[in-house]
Amino acid sequence: MPGACSGIASTLPRRKFSYVRRLLAILLPGLLLLTACGGSPAAPEPTSQSAGDTAKFDSLKLTDNGDKKAPGVEFSKPLEVAEPTVKVVTEGDGDAVKANQVANISILAVSGADGSTLEDTFPGEPEALELSDDMKTGNALIYNAFVGAKVGSTLALAVPGQAAAPASAAPDGTTPSPTPSSAAQPTQLLLIKLVSATDVTPPLEKPEGDTVTPPAGLPTVKDNDQGIPEISIEGAPAPTALIAQDLIKGKGAEVKETDTLTVNYVGVNLVGGTKFDSSYDRGETASFPLTQVIKGWTQGLAGKTVGSRVLLVVPKDLAYGDAGQGEAKGDLVFVVDILGVK
Repeated sequence: MPGACSGIASTLPRRKFSYVRRLLAILLPGLLLLTACGGSPAAPEPTSQSAGDTAKFDSLKLTDNGDKKAPGVEFSKPLEVAEPTVKVVTEGDGDAVKANQVANISILAVSGADGSTLEDTFPGEPEALELSDDMKTGNALIYNAFVGAKVGSTLALAVPGQAAAPASAAPDGTTPSPTPSSAAQPTQLLLIKLVSATDVTPPLEKPEGDTVTPPAGLPTVKDNDQGIPEISIEGAPAPTALIAQDLIKGKGAEVKETDTLTVNYVGVNLVGGTKFDSSYDRGETASFPLTQVIKGWTQGLAGKTVGSRVLLVVPKDLAYGDAGQGEAKGDLVFVVDILGVK
């Protein structure tokens, strides 16, 4: 938790890395080259923009298997592309997606070599892809493919394969077998269903809602002269279970475990009251997927509402365990202002 949003984005243990983010990490180097060659990305047309060698998709056939199920996929193998290639292959009948909306998507990834499934997110909740100005600048190919596409559409995205890294000789002079990371990777074919699109609501500047009087025996919270919450742990016993107590009950959207939150927060150790992290001290809010933080945050904030201020008393087994992390040790106490969700 020390360090810039280090409190949440890097110091809190990451429990899951979404396929959307891994996809963008894979594509980023190639997409930066594409945008560098053409200067600033062109303004998106009213309809989705294809890119790359889309003739490679001519043999692609999809079979609809119903809700929450990935489509059946057939194509001529092997599928190989030299550059990221994207196209709407089945058009939906919903509204066109707009700039700065969030596209909620399900993804089936298969090997271009043999069609085997690499990942299937269809059975779970759709993942959120924010079509922001940052996306437009850093990933123009993805941005322009989604902006203007209709809800219900399926996009095909082919990601170029990677050649095997040269193997270095072992000390005995033999050449070892390539590790999975250095082995050749075939082209990946992704079928991306555009399930829905939602508007982005700007985050609040501070918590808004009804003040709640907490029960006795919990750490107490008061604002200092700068309006920053300060936590007193005097007299608070060690928790036997996670405590998630509203101090202000917001009236906004309910938080889901799959959401990405924008918050302000401060954290202290229950024993000794030492502050180990604070977004307030850094003067900037923190944004993070609720799936990628300690269990005490995921379990304690899911079901809360935007605008709320929440007191979390987190047992060590839902935080960093006996070892702790940095200055955060044992049972922890947080005040979290939930300012936005997407």
